Amino acid sequence: MSNAMYNKMWHQTQEALNSLLDTESQKMMEPQKNQVFIFQMLATFYIKYVQIFRNLENVYDQIVHPQKRILIRKILDAVMGRILELKNEMVELELTEFHYFDDILQDLKLEPQQLDIPIPKYFLKEKLEVIKGREKILSQILAESGLDVSAEKYQVKPIPLEEAVKLIQIAERARQGRLRAMFMKQIYLQEYRAKQARLLGDKVADVSAAALRIQKVWRGFHQCKRTERQRREEMIFLGMNPPPLFNEVSAAMIQADRLCHLRNKVQIKHEEEYRDALVTIKDDLKLTEGPDIKENLQDQIRHWFIECRNLTGTFPDYPNEEEGGSAIIFSNKTPQQVIDDIVASQDEEEKTKKKKKGKKP
Repeated sequence: MSNAMYNKMWHQTQEALNSLLDTESQKMMEPQKNQVFIFQMLATFYIKYVQIFRNLENVYDQIVHPQKRILIRKILDAVMGRILELKNEMVELELTEFHYFDDILQDLKLEPQQLDIPIPKYFLKEKLEVIKGREKILSQILAESGLDVSAEKYQVKPIPLEEAVKLIQIAERARQGRLRAMFMKQIYLQEYRAKQARLLGDKVADVSAAALRIQKVWRGFHQCKRTERQRREEMIFLGMNPPPLFNEVSAAMIQADRLCHLRNKVQIKHEEEYRDALVTIKDDLKLTEGPDIKENLQDQIRHWFIECRNLTGTFPDYPNEEEGGSAIIFSNKTPQQVIDDIVASQDEEEKTKKKKKGKKP
């Protein structure tokens, strides 16, 4: 599928997720005491979340935009967490890990296979290097300990000369025996044909009877093959046997697999470009806009100190790291509010110190 198709699938899945969240919040606000109704509600939410998870996992695996993948990954992790929560609630409600969703699947017009939760493909892709490293370490350990079966070579055991000569003699005598048996069979057949010819004499063969016999044998063979073919076609039609090209991979599947691998390569390339762009853009901002940002921040700090001096008559102390540092100055608060917050925090610290001193014996 194209990028536009995956974007459309993502938007549809996001709309379904938003609708499900609204419905879930409304249903959860209504108090229910009927256990059957509660299970039906939880099961419906569970099935819908599974469908959303399957779509999001497919989109995340095939979409190539790095920023979109970051957002979809967060949503996908949240959906997986919600599926686990609903599963736990159903287990606590019915005290069993096996549930029956036949009625709900029929109402939602879904197949049982659509309830399968596939293992996300990124689980393997993100840990591929780790898995390869483990396999390499394991192969090294097996090779060092002498347990590497793949590298094991079959060694030829030496045998004595007399035993080797004996084996060759046995093989040669067996070959000669087979040749002698074949010659005796040919002689026997020749004698049998000669005997049959003497018994029949000069009897003229019936050409029509011979032709009839040939036709009989051929028609029987042809009908047998035809019956076998019809039986295979009937079993395929009834769905009892797979079609002849069932095990062969179609050209469309090969093309889809090739495009999937191509998308994975494009994903890796775009991810690397995105990471490089983050570093370069950050460096460019430091060079181009860094001095202006620094000057603006310094002006704000000077203005804040001047306002505090106008209110209190003295310059205030610079907020320390525990009080928030310069973040307090840029918190969109007036100097009076900042001073009040600092005084309140200092009062709380003094109260806690007095309590600790009072508790000591």
